Amino acid sequence: QLQLVESGGGWVQPGGSLRLSCITSGFTTTDYAIGWFRQAPGKEREGVSCISAYVIRHTESLKGRFIITRDPAKNTVFLQMNNLTPEDTAVYYCAARRGSCSPDVWRTTAGYDHWGQGTQVTVSS
Repeated sequence: QLQLVESGGGWVQPGGSLRLSCITSGFTTTDYAIGWFRQAPGKEREGVSCISAYVIRHTESLKGRFIITRDPAKNTVFLQMNNLTPEDTAVYYCAARRGSCSPDVWRTTAGYDHWGQGTQVTVSS
């Protein structure tokens, strides 16, 4: 059974950092693209970043602050988030789709077949 479990969320002051983890099981992560999404209160879920065997994509506005990496040996994908602002407050989800981070689908929720339960990130002073 394919599963994704996020962790690492919490409260942080503006300017701080957090590293989210997405632990996967039931599939080989190198055969799948793993995407990070976030959903702020009252807003639609938006794509943040995606990583597959040979491709990494970031939302342009977050490039430089958010970094996605993977550790295949641990079946884990990380999202390092730096210089956080209150606008980054959201529930963060990881999701999996077979294949790569195709430019036309990686940021769409419909492009993914499997989702984690989400982890809350709150940035405030």
